[in-house]
Amino acid sequence: MATSGSPADAEPVLLVEDAGPVRVLTLNRPRSLNALNATLMDALMAALDEAAEDDAVSVLVLRGAGRAFCAGYDLKEDAEAGVQDSAAWYAELRRSTEQMLRILDHPKPVIASVHSYCLAGGTDLMLACDLAVAADDAYFGYVDIRFGSGVVSMFLPWVVGVRKAKELLFTGEDRIPAEEALRIGLVNRVVPRDELGSATLALAEEIAKNEPFVVQTTKRALNRVWDVAGFRAAMAANTELDTIIETANLPARDEFRRITQEQGLKAAIAWRDARYRGEGA
Repeated sequence: MATSGSPADAEPVLLVEDAGPVRVLTLNRPRSLNALNATLMDALMAALDEAAEDDAVSVLVLRGAGRAFCAGYDLKEDAEAGVQDSAAWYAELRRSTEQMLRILDHPKPVIASVHSYCLAGGTDLMLACDLAVAADDAYFGYVDIRFGSGVVSMFLPWVVGVRKAKELLFTGEDRIPAEEALRIGLVNRVVPRDELGSATLALAEEIAKNEPFVVQTTKRALNRVWDVAGFRAAMAANTELDTIIETANLPARDEFRRITQEQGLKAAIAWRDARYRGEGA
C-alpha cells in the first residue's frame, strides 16, 4: 500500500500494509529507534483516520521497524525547540495527549506489537492501544523523571494501578522486562522474539472473525468504564501539572537539553545514566 508522512524522495516515516482484514502500521524511523516526532505522529493520525473509514479493515496492528518498537518522544526535537513558555508547553502537551487518545478512541481494535525498547512516550503509545503482544526481549518504563521531565499521557495507573504506577514513575525505571510487564498487566502476552509477528497477526485475525459492529461497540463500552471513573478529567489534570514541570526549568532538564544541543542525544543519555546508574564517564 501507499506509505505516508515524508516527501517522495525520502524514506517514509510510516509504512502501511494490509494482511486480509488486518491493517499493519509500522513506525519507520529505525535510526532513531522510532522516536515520536511531529512528522511521524501526523502520519500515524492520518493513517488511523483512513483505517476508520475503510470497511475492509477490522483490526489494526502497530509495530516498529528496526531494532525497537519506540524509544519515546524525540528528545532531539525537544532540545531544538529550546525553552518554551507555559502556553506553548500546554498546547504541545495537550496535542500529544489528544493524539494518544485518538488511538484509544479509534473505532477498531488496535494491537501493539512490541519488541526491544518501549520507553516513555513509546510506553504511552503502547498503552493507548487496546492490547499488547510483547517479544521476550522487550523492555518498558519511564525515565522522564531522571532528566527533569514529566509523563506526557498518564495512562499507566489506569492499566497497572496507582500503587505500581507510583513505584515505576518515582524511580524512573525503564528496564522492566517483558515477563514482569506481563505479571503486572502492562501487556497481554509475551512470545519469543521470532514469533512476535505471527503471534500478533494470529490474535488480530481471531478478533477479525467476529462481527465488526459488536467488536467496535464493545470497545466503546469498555472505554466507557474508564470514562465513568474520571479518566478524561485525570488526563486533562496531568496535562496541566506536566506543564508546570516542563516550565520549571530545573537544572537537570536544562543540562540535559544543553548537552543534547552541543554534543548530541547519545552524550546526554550517557550523562543521565552516569548520574543514576554509574554508567559511562
